[in-house]
Amino acid sequence: MSSARTAALDRFAASPRALWMIWAAFVGLRLAVLLIPVAPTSDAEWYLLRAIGLAAGHGYLDNAGQPTAFWPAGWPMALSALFRLTGPSLLAVGLFNLASAIVSGLLILLLGRRLFGREAGARLGLLLFAVYPNAIAYVPLALTESFYTMLFLLGCWLVVARRSALWLVGAGLVFGFASLVKAQTIVVIPVLFAIEWLRAADVWRRLPIVVGRGLLVLACAALVVLPWAVRNHAQLGSWIAVSTNGGFNLLIGNSDGATGGYAEDGRAFTALMARTDLTEAARDAEAKRLGSAWIAANPARFIALAPRKLALLWLPDGEAEWAYQAGAPSYAAYGPLYRVVRIANQAYYALLMLSFMAALVVITRRRRAVGERWIDWWLLPWGVAAYPTLVAVIIFGQSRFHYPVMPFVCMASGWLWADLLARRRLPARG
Repeated sequence: MSSARTAALDRFAASPRALWMIWAAFVGLRLAVLLIPVAPTSDAEWYLLRAIGLAAGHGYLDNAGQPTAFWPAGWPMALSALFRLTGPSLLAVGLFNLASAIVSGLLILLLGRRLFGREAGARLGLLLFAVYPNAIAYVPLALTESFYTMLFLLGCWLVVARRSALWLVGAGLVFGFASLVKAQTIVVIPVLFAIEWLRAADVWRRLPIVVGRGLLVLACAALVVLPWAVRNHAQLGSWIAVSTNGGFNLLIGNSDGATGGYAEDGRAFTALMARTDLTEAARDAEAKRLGSAWIAANPARFIALAPRKLALLWLPDGEAEWAYQAGAPSYAAYGPLYRVVRIANQAYYALLMLSFMAALVVITRRRRAVGERWIDWWLLPWGVAAYPTLVAVIIFGQSRFHYPVMPFVCMASGWLWADLLARRRLPARG
């Protein structure tokens, strides 16, 4: 590598101006997209109406005015707190998402440094996420993605970079609220502590300590979720930790009409939804029973659906366009431009995912060549990617499920591109 290239990379890694330029792109692009009016539709409309009801003191009610837990309440809870200060406002939602995105950007930079140990790679990871069109497009939308991803990153950072047991308490509280936004969040905690356990020598001697730390995080998360479970028992008559759509999603992905994606036209699902003798909690329990029974009776079909579920999870991207297609007045006039952006996003996403896979191979070979332990914190992005993969195999695949993984994809891709530019043969740090 020429000395000029080395000097340029070193300047990029050390220059405050370069970092400020990345942040300017990150914030500027997200401020620009806030200028596009988008009316909430579908999921976003439902969340927004629930938040308005909570802010007005009406409780968490469905469209018929009855207590519900069908949708996780964490995001409406957060918006309701915002609306108590600002009043119901789409601009307030967009600015709140912008703030969440900025915090996520900071955590991408911090985690990129901690996981891979190269400032240039951490900055490139932040830059890759800064210009990622799908992430930019979510900022004006009353959807969970920007807020949830911030919580998810924060929980991981508190575990990875902890300085005392209080950081683990904080991680548990963050993961607990994140679970109220997306119930399956809890799955990532064992992933984090499996890496923590196996990253150092004397694994069996350290096992009780690591298990204790993991249980502390889980206990703190449970303390956050417990009041909501008590509320559900009081108002719905069942002990429901977060939501009553787990059985619903299981049945959609595992029935005679299952396609691997979100499809509500299966006979079992249609018949269940037509029943009027079931409460919300009872319908969820029956859906779970039907979905589980179908898997037990059709194991070959369940296995055969898995590749399609994973393809629907990981191959497409840019699903934020759906919200603009449904709710942005500008879509009718500028539909072709939206489609061009969607296509460009898909190409960019493909490059990120190829880099993500290549980084795993490069780091694995590098660490083996110098005799370092394979498992360390650098492995976290791929551990995090396993979490929606498992969820998709069990229920169904949808591209928005992989959104919280994309910051980690950018971190790993940033490290790879910094390494390729440097053309050094240094071991990756964990």
